Amino acid sequence: MDDLHLDDEQVNEPKKIRGLAIAILVVLAAAAAVYYFVFMKKPAAPAASQEPPAESVTPGGGEKAAAGGMGEPLAFPPVVLGESDAAVREFAAALSANPEFAKWLLTKDIVRKFVVAVDNVADGLSPKPHIDFFSPSGQFRVVRTKAGTLVDEASYSRYDPVAGVVLSLDAAAAVRLYRAVKPLLQEAYRDLGYPGIDFEDTLVRAIAELLETPVVEGPVRLEQKILSYEMTDEKLEGLSQAQKQLLRMGPKSVRAVQGKLRELTAALGVLETRLPQAKTYTPRSE
Repeated sequence: MDDLHLDDEQVNEPKKIRGLAIAILVVLAAAAAVYYFVFMKKPAAPAASQEPPAESVTPGGGEKAAAGGMGEPLAFPPVVLGESDAAVREFAAALSANPEFAKWLLTKDIVRKFVVAVDNVADGLSPKPHIDFFSPSGQFRVVRTKAGTLVDEASYSRYDPVAGVVLSLDAAAAVRLYRAVKPLLQEAYRDLGYPGIDFEDTLVRAIAELLETPVVEGPVRLEQKILSYEMTDEKLEGLSQAQKQLLRMGPKSVRAVQGKLRELTAALGVLETRLPQAKTYTPRSE
């Protein structure tokens, strides 16, 4: 169910496999956590205020990426793309108090990996090769019954840490950080081979791809191949690799990830009518 043949879920799945991204999470993510956020177009800039300007926010002192409210733009330092990890980590730390999130930020080349992961998701591919910050504990398991082989629903709990981090992220702060690092994201996207194309257009496609993933209600039946499994339900097996990667998290976590994506787009002023509707699906019985 990896490739979405449990793709990576081999009979003896290696313990150290790559996790989702939420996010792609994620896609999921905002520009500095930059793994789980995918956004729509930015809203128009607010009218000039008569209020005195807010103090600049700089890494290492005072307030970082303040949670809640859009406020003034973040004073992100003028770092070059290849040396941006430290600044991104500094600002992204304010997005979540979840200790697991801090571990994820230790990965290298944060901006570049985020851009590649989002591009993969937008094209329906799994971002797994570019997400090295999480490895689910335990092994993928199945339940063998008289009716056939089913996904052991206990296996979904391996991805609970991902859902926990996604739910802990501050949407408003994430949007501010995304805007602050947008030039770096655009540069990384250009280096990837997309000159003259707005990275946000790809983010739009990526978030739509993940929101098209159905929440599966009911057991998922499997057929064992030589070294892997595939889902016997043609509709589920026909999902894209990115959608099947999200599906592996289980219905509860799929709802959590998709809910956070909708919260993030709402923070950007995107109308719900522009997003794919939530979908549920009951696999066919044999």
